[in-house]
Amino acid sequence: MKILTEKEAGDFLEKKGFDVARRVYIEKKDELRNALEKLGVPWVMKVSGKEIVHKNKLGGVIKDIKDYETALKAFDKLMKIKDAQGVIIQRQLKGKEVLFGIKKTPEFGHVVAFGAGGIHTEELKDVSFRVCPFGKNEARKMIKEVKISQEFGEGFSKVMEKNILKLCRLVKEYPRIKELDINPLMQGKIIDSRIVFS
Repeated sequence: MKILTEKEAGDFLEKKGFDVARRVYIEKKDELRNALEKLGVPWVMKVSGKEIVHKNKLGGVIKDIKDYETALKAFDKLMKIKDAQGVIIQRQLKGKEVLFGIKKTPEFGHVVAFGAGGIHTEELKDVSFRVCPFGKNEARKMIKEVKISQEFGEGFSKVMEKNILKLCRLVKEYPRIKELDINPLMQGKIIDSRIVFS
């Protein structure tokens, strides 16, 4: 089994034509100032490590960072988390949060999920599922099945449809994908992702 960290998963998905939010990965404090200068304010900083799965539960996501001193404190705090290997910095975006996922099941093979994303995903349970492979019509039905889609404009729905179909193609190319989580995708960009290969 091979687990890709957020950084590795983001790089992989970017190469496969997905729109991933701009990010900088650092491991040392002296890389911080240079990293911040590459991104717009405010920043979000996240802990990164092979063994770290639920960053939010560990206090591994720090938002609304607007100056270097605060960023420095955030870096120190994140690197103290067990199994921390580095820190990912992104410009903090605002907008509707959606999730995409792939799970390889013994009964159906690869199943694609789409729905409401963010930290309240588990409470909302606003998600639809389809067994791969499928086409545009099923992707559109998937989007309409989730309540959050009532807030989507036509352009946003089109972006969601494209991403769902890209995931379908991805499992065809990489049948060893066991799990893939994109949560959230915001403003059409992937903010956080994780991939497990069998």
